[in-house]
Amino acid sequence: MQFQVPQFIEVEDKIIGPFTFKQFVFMAGGLGMTYVLWRLLPFFLAIPLIVGVIALAAALAFFQVNGRPFILALENGFYYFLHPKLYLWNNVTKKKAVVRQEAVTKTAEVYIPKLTDSRLHELAWSLDIKERVAAGTAAEEEREDTQRGNVAPMRTAQDVLSSIRERTIQ
Repeated sequence: MQFQVPQFIEVEDKIIGPFTFKQFVFMAGGLGMTYVLWRLLPFFLAIPLIVGVIALAAALAFFQVNGRPFILALENGFYYFLHPKLYLWNNVTKKKAVVRQEAVTKTAEVYIPKLTDSRLHELAWSLDIKERVAAGTAAEEEREDTQRGNVAPMRTAQDVLSSIRERTIQ
């Protein structure tokens, strides 16, 4: 046996003319309220209130906010204004880690080599010698140094300073 599956279930049925039941109730309520305001209030007070009630009734019946009925937007607005709000802000300042004296002494014991200008010059010079040996343009003395394992005669800045001091003393 075959059954017909309903489709478009989100669309409300038109019951009273071109209006759904909800739309008819909102419009009828708005018209009833305007009649009461017209009969009870003086003309200059009734007119602005009647315009507001008609606008509210029309918005409730036909207007949608983000594809949802206007009545839900009003409900959410009332909840927002009437219910207490909880604002959370984490304003915790992070304390810097206290460096202990023990940690400083441990790092002082570990040797960390630094690349000074003189050491950089020595490395550049030794690489230059290796390149000249590989290219075959190095002098005989430089080739012998590389064969012995001495890439270049190591002369540090301290050696240069000590030789300068010796010359000035003599």
